[in-house]
Amino acid sequence: MIALGLSWRENVRRRGPVRVDALTGLGNRRDLFETVERELAGAPGEKLVLALLDLDGFKQYNDTFGHPAGDALLRRLGANLEAAVRGRGRAYRLGGGEFCILVEANDSDAEAVVAAARDALSEAGEGFAVSASCGTVILPEQADNAGAALRLADQAIYAQRTGLERRVEHHTREVLLRILREREPETDDDGARVVELAEATGRAIGLGAEKLDVLLRAAALHDIGKIAIPRRVLHKPGELDEAEWGMLRKHSVIGERILGAAPAMAPVAKAVRSTHEHWDGSGYPDGLRSTEIPLASRVVLICDAYDAMTSERPYGAAKTPAEALEELRGNAGTQFDPHLVEVFCDIQSEQLKPAGAPAPETA
Repeated sequence: MIALGLSWRENVRRRGPVRVDALTGLGNRRDLFETVERELAGAPGEKLVLALLDLDGFKQYNDTFGHPAGDALLRRLGANLEAAVRGRGRAYRLGGGEFCILVEANDSDAEAVVAAARDALSEAGEGFAVSASCGTVILPEQADNAGAALRLADQAIYAQRTGLERRVEHHTREVLLRILREREPETDDDGARVVELAEATGRAIGLGAEKLDVLLRAAALHDIGKIAIPRRVLHKPGELDEAEWGMLRKHSVIGERILGAAPAMAPVAKAVRSTHEHWDGSGYPDGLRSTEIPLASRVVLICDAYDAMTSERPYGAAKTPAEALEELRGNAGTQFDPHLVEVFCDIQSEQLKPAGAPAPETA
């Protein structure tokens, strides 16, 4: 059995040439697979820790400083990783920004070795910060081969990153909403009503969790671009002139640009851009029609229109819910998606029924 306690180069001398990564000199993917297979076959009672480490921030580093600098960074980090596990385990580079270490699980310091490996793959300087996400798997307890172990470790990294992205996204959304509320206090209640209406509609049409989440975020943030529109335009009591309409019509594109600055908000940004597109192609900013318009955008348009019609505005008195529903029906197939109008009106009509009203008779 190959002794994991020996350094990578000592193991090379013990068993002959190792399959190496040309850039860093670490073992490559094939060497990892062969080593795991040999280790598990040679000592079936022992356990190993396989830790997959994937660099965060490496793409941005490459984009900023160029590929030669990126290669130099990988060589430095590879040397750091090899030094961090020397005498305790073995280090590998699997390609791109992916590294891996193999450590004996019965070593009481295995967790510390993994932590040291993560530290070894971290570097920061002016204009950049590179670190590593990590997923660990116990062999053969959780997987009996390297391929299965790498898949599990990769899933752990994905879950870790997704959780972080969700937290960052939540804070980003709250900051944006706070900015909008400070400038337009009345949008707080308006936004909450549109979200509530959108959620009921989304559930009624059977949206899955991911699509429903995009819909609700788009409903909450569909007006974020209005922070760039002059208040005199937003709150003008009379008709807007052509120049003012031109300014107002930019808000959905501005909203897309604001939200698109956060990669995790890309689907929401796309939906927000299209919340003023009309079913017949007469909307803005792109003149999309029918199902070219994102579904979330079509839902938000209906919900926002209903909320606007049933709320007091500087330019007109509020309509009753029944009047607003009638107007939605009258514009189905031109301004609004006719199927979604039918669903929306059915939901709202049901809520307008007096409590205890008898159900309609069926034949």
